[in-house]
Amino acid sequence: MAKPVILVTRKLPDHIEARLTSLFDARLNPNDEPWFRDGAAIAKRATEVGAAGVLCAAGDPMNAQTIGALPDSVKIVTTFSVGVDHVALDACKARGIAVTHTPEVLSFATAETAFTLMLMAARRAGEGERMVRAGKWEGWAPTQLMGVTLQGKTLGVLGFGRIGRELADMARGMQMKIHYHDVQRLSAELEKGATFHADEDSFLGAIDVISMHVPGGDATRKWLNAARLAKMKKGAIVINTGRGPSVDDEALVAALKSGQIRAAGLDVYTAEPKIDPGYMTLENVALLPHLGSATIETRDAMGNRCIENLEALLLKGQNPPHRAA
Repeated sequence: MAKPVILVTRKLPDHIEARLTSLFDARLNPNDEPWFRDGAAIAKRATEVGAAGVLCAAGDPMNAQTIGALPDSVKIVTTFSVGVDHVALDACKARGIAVTHTPEVLSFATAETAFTLMLMAARRAGEGERMVRAGKWEGWAPTQLMGVTLQGKTLGVLGFGRIGRELADMARGMQMKIHYHDVQRLSAELEKGATFHADEDSFLGAIDVISMHVPGGDATRKWLNAARLAKMKKGAIVINTGRGPSVDDEALVAALKSGQIRAAGLDVYTAEPKIDPGYMTLENVALLPHLGSATIETRDAMGNRCIENLEALLLKGQNPPHRAA
């Protein structure tokens, strides 16, 4: 019996590609050629090979037009990500295409990235690294690049899901106080003593650092805008490892320039890989290239989640274990 054909849009870890090839007729993108940025090209390739499944990744344009152009042979779209806001779920549902993702395995790694950015922003690590590399460091000085400590500060977690709670655990090790704002209060077991704010104004006014972990979509688009930034303590720090569009870039740039916001650390952006040019000239913002889940262990686990989903539906005729739609 012929193996089901899987169209893989991105270059994946070698171990994952080897597993895919052993189980499926995997059509890989070994050089990460940029056809994955074009929905029409994805659909065209899926049609040409008679794909039973498409393994895509965050940022791939799996919109309604792309889904509509996929051949009837496609039974599943599995994304190498937790987020599914780049996949047109309703369009997939209308065509009977299962959508799966990779939950639970990247929470700690993404929280590590948020924690890294918190330290970089608070301790001006990016500025210091640039100074050393530029040959401008002239030795230790009593007032050089003085930042602020995280010890005793209040971390505000916007979206107290798995990633937010992992970050809270890390921050407790730095003797930080934990506050959070979410659509509903969690159980005491999950809170671990964190302070819940049902009201966003009280949340914003109480915290020294905000770390954003909210899903994408219209409900959170430009959530951190000028009005909300103004409600934060002067000199607060902004961290975003969630979704780029949840931050109003123009407003954050203005707040960084005025000193309303002391510093920011960003790993995600509104129009990746493009970055708002306003950030590029600011010393008080740390910019990372979407490293949230970028550990060997996590990316392997994500790939294995994708394979579990494909194997369940296409080889075993079962409902995929990590179904998003």
